[in-house]
Amino acid sequence: MASDIAIRRREPRLVGLDGGQATAAPAPAADAREDDRDTEELDRRPTTTLTRRLLAINLVPLALFLLGVLYLDNYREGLVDQKIDSLIEHGEVIAGALGETVVAVGLEDTTQPPITHIMASQARSLVRRLVTTSGTRLRLFQVSGELIADSRQLIGAGGLVQREALPPPGEEGSFERWLRRIDRVALGVTSLMHPYEAYRENPEQLAGDYPEIAHAMIGETGHALRDAGRDGLILTVAVPIRHYKQVQGALLLSSTLEDVEAELRGLRSDVLGLALMAFALTVLLSLYLAGTIARPVRNLARAADAVRHGHGRAGTIPDYRRRGDEIGELSRALIDMTHTLEQRMVAIEQFAADVAHEIKNPLSSLKSAIETIQRIEDPARRAQLFGIAGEDLRRIDRLITDISDASRLDAELSRTTAERVDIGLLLEALTKVIGATWDEDGPTLEIGPGLRGENLTGRFVIDGVEDRLVQVICNLLANARSFSPPDGVVTIDCRREGRWIEITIADQGPGIPAGKEEAIFDRFYSDRPAGEKFGTHSGLGLSISKQIVSSTGGSIRAHNLGDDPEHPAGACFTVRLPAAREP
Repeated sequence: MASDIAIRRREPRLVGLDGGQATAAPAPAADAREDDRDTEELDRRPTTTLTRRLLAINLVPLALFLLGVLYLDNYREGLVDQKIDSLIEHGEVIAGALGETVVAVGLEDTTQPPITHIMASQARSLVRRLVTTSGTRLRLFQVSGELIADSRQLIGAGGLVQREALPPPGEEGSFERWLRRIDRVALGVTSLMHPYEAYRENPEQLAGDYPEIAHAMIGETGHALRDAGRDGLILTVAVPIRHYKQVQGALLLSSTLEDVEAELRGLRSDVLGLALMAFALTVLLSLYLAGTIARPVRNLARAADAVRHGHGRAGTIPDYRRRGDEIGELSRALIDMTHTLEQRMVAIEQFAADVAHEIKNPLSSLKSAIETIQRIEDPARRAQLFGIAGEDLRRIDRLITDISDASRLDAELSRTTAERVDIGLLLEALTKVIGATWDEDGPTLEIGPGLRGENLTGRFVIDGVEDRLVQVICNLLANARSFSPPDGVVTIDCRREGRWIEITIADQGPGIPAGKEEAIFDRFYSDRPAGEKFGTHSGLGLSISKQIVSSTGGSIRAHNLGDDPEHPAGACFTVRLPAAREP
């Protein structure tokens, strides 16, 4: 039962099946086809462009570098260590000066050791003068643990005065404030990775409030780093005060890390300036790189899509072959592919036209014979017409068989892998088999000097498909035999010319008509000897032979023998094949 099948352009399917029989589906409207095409084009758009990827690849390492520079933990630790060493050195100098304020009591009693202590008034005066030049807070503790002097506290006529350092006058710039925020963020990260003890200061300060002072009381130098909240980190260094190698008290020096942070901010500002320049240069270079990669690829994709829809040809593919890189290689491949497709389409169209023409002739003859049979009563004439119809049917069958072989040849050659073929041994075997099958009353088959001798192995080796090469040789030998006279000779020979191997097949027939040396390889070309029965050859043998030889990278040509163009001594076909490379 015949069934109508509706086939859409993009997706084949059966439409409207009802009770096992497909019903015809209405043709899609023009706007529906446009919607499908728009949807397909939308699906083909890239979600992530090469430009974005190139920018991400180039900017991520720069961003990681910037994060590392903004953090600067190791560099900060080095600056803090230098700060500690500086405070210890400064504190030892001041402790040496304060050691001169120690006095001894009870020297008149020789039975008891004298009592030594630090003179508080002199120590306060000395601390006040020293802190003016140092900018560091000094606190002096007696060996008993009580606070003697504090550089922030001054005793005047009105009593105790607390002194606090104020920031310098003037407003900070926006960039400076931004750097300070970065410092606070970096400090927060550092605090999370290395938590610090909170800094607390009691109203009545004692030596026991600071563990580093305990180290100073036993003659060792101690330091500590504490978190003071919004004031940042506070660095304290405790230095022992000695008098004749006896510890008389401890000097506590404390300082913020403002100078350290200022140096870090200066370093960050310099690096950020260079980073901004590197960022701008990276973006520009990434855009340039994307332009040299992404834009040509996009143009090639659009051109290939246009060819796919039938709106473009090989000339519409952008030519980037002068670039000499992968894009140029891709452009060359697309141009060559499109040229090949065009040639195949033209060949298919020509082949279809030739097939229609060749089949039309026997069909017309068959139709005429059948129509005439119906009107003729003479048995002899009817039998003659039936014979003509049979010959036409056999001719059509032969044409269809040869056309089927020729149409499958391209696909078979593209799927078949070439192997090493010793063409010398192959020709030797073929001449023995074919020479034995030729009729005694026909021409004889002889081998030339190149195939004579006992050692043919390895002399003529090529890369190809053995079965197809046998088909070429058989076609050429059959063609030479059909043109040779019954007492003639067909000669086959082989020789090597550099990196080429040439096979020659010569006959003693009438030769090739002048100007037809190339046309004889066209499909369905036929110029048979006089007296030969019409329709026994399809005219595809030489065309198939040329197609097989071309697939191996070789060539085939024909020429006449003899010096007289009007009366040639025969025809010669030369098959030129590339020799196999040495393994």
